[in-house]
Amino acid sequence: MVDVQRVLAADGSVVGAVPDMSDCRLRELLVHMLRVRCIDERMLKLQRSGRIGFVGSTLGLEAAMIGSAAALGPMDWMWSGLREGAAAVMRGLPLDEYVAQMFCNSNDTAKGRQMCNHFQHAGSHYPSWSSGIGTQLTHGVGAALAAHRRGLDEVHAIYCGDGASSSNGFHSGLNFAGVWKAPCVFVLVDNGWAISVSSRAQTAAESYAAKGRAYGVPGVEVDGNDVLAVHGVTAEAVETARGGGGPSLIVLKTYRMLGHSSSDDPTRYRDPEEVAAWAERDPIDRYETFLLDRGVLEAGGRERLAAATLAELDEVIRTQEAAAPMSTRTLVEDVYAEVPGHLRRQYNDFARIQESHGEARPGEGAFPL
Repeated sequence: MVDVQRVLAADGSVVGAVPDMSDCRLRELLVHMLRVRCIDERMLKLQRSGRIGFVGSTLGLEAAMIGSAAALGPMDWMWSGLREGAAAVMRGLPLDEYVAQMFCNSNDTAKGRQMCNHFQHAGSHYPSWSSGIGTQLTHGVGAALAAHRRGLDEVHAIYCGDGASSSNGFHSGLNFAGVWKAPCVFVLVDNGWAISVSSRAQTAAESYAAKGRAYGVPGVEVDGNDVLAVHGVTAEAVETARGGGGPSLIVLKTYRMLGHSSSDDPTRYRDPEEVAAWAERDPIDRYETFLLDRGVLEAGGRERLAAATLAELDEVIRTQEAAAPMSTRTLVEDVYAEVPGHLRRQYNDFARIQESHGEARPGEGAFPL
């Protein structure tokens, strides 16, 4: 029987040791979880109305995202697997940059070179992520080891999904980290499905946490819908890594309530009864009950916090949707200090083709040759 770490039961009652946090800090966790949900709701509506192209939904994963990311210090790094963008907002990714990247407009810090929902932010140590499954694991371990050798007080939290546990990067990353005692924490978000492949069909192991054992990396399974348990276990793992004790593998057992992405139809492969059962374990409902019982949150407080967040978010959306599109010249910029002749010629040919189809954006013009 797998021992699953838990502080709050599904009904919000306390069944474990509550982490030592101030009431203010406890309330902040709810604020950030609500922000994740509000962002997710708005982005999905924008995608369904054809205003942005792609969304990786986080509905149901708010406790896993916020509880783990909140345990990191400002000097620490966060390597994303897919759905950690809204948690990165909590750590400093500006909301306007988040929304600009979803529109891929002229304010997109990726300059349109990543599809939407692929964020990055240097100020909060959040590297751009790739849709290639598992590639961030080896990158994150290498960066963690480099930081250690440079004498930096950094821990690198490396996120992945249950599907990534079958990738080469997962096994290479854990093995490398275990051998070199890299200061990192592997956060495996087991959300039930790797697109249409069930977690039950992904491995014969009793728990994903057992996968670290072969590499000398201790593993622990946590109720991923319990924000306090997630925070407590992650904070302990971060402290161990920072103190030279090596890496850990944390498995957050949760559930992706919607599709793998806005392009996916989960009704084709999931039993609706399974979805309904997990809806009863909603992480925000659970935490709200705890805060109300503790007197940290007043009746109606959740609704007021969500309304304020949506108002802020809607203002940012209006601004970013009205922003100018990304310049097509960025296709050939930043490759060299100055755009060389062969790229100028290629871009000018591209611009002529655009013009012939009536799709050119005014004001950019051809490069002088």
